[in-house]
Amino acid sequence: MHWVYLLVAGLFEIGWIFSLKFTEGFTRLLPVIPYAFFGFGAAFFLSLALKCMPVGITYAIWVGIGIAGSNLLSMLILGEPFKGMQVLFILMIIGGVIGLKVSSMD
Repeated sequence: MHWVYLLVAGLFEIGWIFSLKFTEGFTRLLPVIPYAFFGFGAAFFLSLALKCMPVGITYAIWVGIGIAGSNLLSMLILGEPFKGMQVLFILMIIGGVIGLKVSSMD
């Protein structure tokens, strides 16, 4: 179940990072609400995952999900430039996350 918590924490992390874009440096109050919601959700589910998982691997996977997801969303939704090298390195992050999962199986 701790892997599910970590995945959910990663999804909240993507929402947290993505919603930060719309706060415009915290000058717009309304977008701060989803930012706070996603931030709390990310921290809450990460804390549940940390009950059973080592900190280093858990944090690396959580950040990897956030990096890969936010980059892909920004390309798909915000129309940020699609660069082959970026996609390659995102795939490398995903490969690293999979490798960490496989190497930490009990």
